[in-house]
Amino acid sequence: MDEEFAKRKIQEWYDLHSDEIYRFIVMLTGDQEIAKDLMHDTFLKSYFSLQQYQGKLSVKNWLYRIARSITVDHQRRARPVAFFLREWNVLSVESGNCPQKIVELGEMEVHLYTALRKLKHSYKEVIVLRKLKEMSIQETAQVLGWSEAKVKTTLFRAQLALKKQLEKEGYVHENV
Repeated sequence: MDEEFAKRKIQEWYDLHSDEIYRFIVMLTGDQEIAKDLMHDTFLKSYFSLQQYQGKLSVKNWLYRIARSITVDHQRRARPVAFFLREWNVLSVESGNCPQKIVELGEMEVHLYTALRKLKHSYKEVIVLRKLKEMSIQETAQVLGWSEAKVKTTLFRAQLALKKQLEKEGYVHENV
């Protein structure tokens, strides 16, 4: 494959999908700076893996799959204590959630994201892809490398866990 063609293709995909990929990673990590790095790693990996792209997945889903893989690898490499703190210290100033930003998010979103961050990783992933990114069951299955049945089952369990977490924190909303 021509190197110039590959560079143009990745740049085109970056222009089209980088914001979505970044937001996806932020939702998984809760850290804007790490998300920026991992988003760039996603496109770097896509550049070096372009010859393996066979078109079985849409470009967007292929990039989500790469982003997920890179994020999971990053979290595995993180020390367990740091991982624990990232998962439970939801509203820290370090993660970019200063009071002004929290107010801008709105109370409901703060409750939702706080509860979401406390769910296990697979639940977080499926809720983010299906409900926040509005991917279809098939697209979600492709990104996660799961069967469609597993996506449906995990989403059902994740929504119950999210509702339970929201109730535990004293927030109840009919649409959850």
